[in-house]
Amino acid sequence: MSKFELLAPAGDLEKLKVAILYGANAVFIGGLKFSLRSRASNFTLEDIKEGCEFAHAHNAKIHVTCNIVMHEHDTDDVIEYLKALEACGVDAIIASSLYILKMVLEHTHMEAHVSTQQSSANSETIDFFTKFGVHRVVLARELDLDEIKEVVKNSKVDIEAFIHGGMCVSYSGRCMLSNNMTNRDANRGGCAHSCRWNYDLIKDGKVYNKEGDYFAMSSKDLCAIKAIPKLMDSGVYSFKIEGRMKSLHYIATVVNAYRRIIDEYETTGKVLDYDSYITAIEKAENRLTGTGFLFGDPTVDCQLYDLNLTVPTKDFIGIVRGYDKETKIAYIEQRNYFLPNTTIEVFSPRGTFNLDIKEIYDEDGNSLDAARHPLQKIHFKSDIPLSEFDLLRLI
Repeated sequence: MSKFELLAPAGDLEKLKVAILYGANAVFIGGLKFSLRSRASNFTLEDIKEGCEFAHAHNAKIHVTCNIVMHEHDTDDVIEYLKALEACGVDAIIASSLYILKMVLEHTHMEAHVSTQQSSANSETIDFFTKFGVHRVVLARELDLDEIKEVVKNSKVDIEAFIHGGMCVSYSGRCMLSNNMTNRDANRGGCAHSCRWNYDLIKDGKVYNKEGDYFAMSSKDLCAIKAIPKLMDSGVYSFKIEGRMKSLHYIATVVNAYRRIIDEYETTGKVLDYDSYITAIEKAENRLTGTGFLFGDPTVDCQLYDLNLTVPTKDFIGIVRGYDKETKIAYIEQRNYFLPNTTIEVFSPRGTFNLDIKEIYDEDGNSLDAARHPLQKIHFKSDIPLSEFDLLRLI
């Protein structure tokens, strides 16, 4: 097993399983309380228990986020909830509140991890948290590779760093745009992503942009593929992917790409083809990416000042729900339009390969001229055995 942790997001139980099957050896999720993604399909205690059992059976761990900025009414049942999470088998709690971290350390045997919401950007801050008793600190996303290396060298606890996903246009955990403009608190799970809205540019009452040609000010998403070797050499222990509200296709694709590059560099000491990993990720990305602060302060090329956004791919056409070895029938849950008599790509934890499909049928056995209804249950013959959670793509 790798000595490095690849930490993936999951917004529901199915995504948790997909993340682990496609290469994550840890997953972070949100429960129904104290979570910063209030619009995600957050986990019940029953789901968390099932997720922990699945993770532990696959030598993976589960981290639960309890990282909101707490108000007075949030303090009532913290200890009870933490003990319930521990009883489910949770391995670690991610929090920004010192009170929650203290309660984790005093009342449970789970690890306490300091959230990136604390904007930990120097070794003195990490030393404070170390003396406080935490097991890990998640770094601020505003550090470059040299700063990360220096921080890790001077730290006595595990260090976690973000490698992929959304970047805040402000300092992580410090933006107040959503609060001001919509009364939705970004630090309590309600961010409206105001930086991604379309704006007019106005000065002295004059509108400077053309009609329909609006202005936005968000950051490109982070993609650290080319920084992975340096991050590994620096001693970063955990590599974190952002995106609890992303699709299972996104999670599987991104996790698998980072799993493979980490394994390649750990095994051989080099990376032969960075672009192959970037190309793989692009099959599921729906926003443009950049390197954030990793190689120095972001330039204009790392920002999105207009509508130059990528369009979500429609290449993901289905997920395998079952396979009958005797009849060689694959049972599929369809996601995007595709036709019979097509060569498709099967993306699986076992690798990627092409598959020729002929006739396709609905649940009642009716032959279909096209799979056109998302989530429709269909089936077709496949001489190549398929497995649950294999993903199907157009070529």
